[in-house]
Amino acid sequence: MSRMRSLNEDPPVESGSLGDHRFTGYRRRLIEDIRGRGIDDLEILQLFDQVPRHLFLPEGVWNRAYEDAPIPIGYHQTASQPSLQALYLSILRPQETERVLEIGTGSGFLTALLATMVERVYSVERIRELSSRARKALDELGFLNVALLVGDGTIGWRKYAPYEVIVVSAASPSIPKAFLDQLADPGRLLIPIGSKDAQELVLVRKEGGSTTEEPVHADCTFVPLLGRFAWKEELSGGVE
Repeated sequence: MSRMRSLNEDPPVESGSLGDHRFTGYRRRLIEDIRGRGIDDLEILQLFDQVPRHLFLPEGVWNRAYEDAPIPIGYHQTASQPSLQALYLSILRPQETERVLEIGTGSGFLTALLATMVERVYSVERIRELSSRARKALDELGFLNVALLVGDGTIGWRKYAPYEVIVVSAASPSIPKAFLDQLADPGRLLIPIGSKDAQELVLVRKEGGSTTEEPVHADCTFVPLLGRFAWKEELSGGVE
């Protein structure tokens, strides 16, 4: 199945924007930064050369698009640090025939990386404007295997369950039951668990009807997962 136009083709860019080729050197430098953090899987590294991160960010921060750092994308959200996204992929090892549920579309960049690797990606984002922006970038790059939903990510997306892989890009105080219910058997779930200030990545495996949990990376800091079964959003827009 063709999921995206050939990655050898130059992706389209908006009128008046810098051509994608101008970012080539910055992308290669980012790859070296990711490699320096211990991610040396060639297939994963190539994804960061193939998918133009700047197209998933507001144009005002394009000058920072290929830093190995979280980048603000508005609405009190950030695009995650690329080396952390590479770590996600190296832990989960998504396979071509698998279906992925992503909680927290955000900029859509991780969505795109996943979509180059697997059969189908279903991604849930609570902020409509971010989902719309991600949809625009995904469409411009010709992705054909991504479905987006605006809603409460803590309840998952039951309609298309089960999912062999579930990726959560926001921090939760515990693992929402919906994620475990919608995880295929066998399946893998990666989620940051902890307080609002510090978390650790936990890998959940389901196999033979039972689940195991294993901390795989400490000292992470993600934006909070807001929703019915995680952190609650106050009327003022903060979290409690």
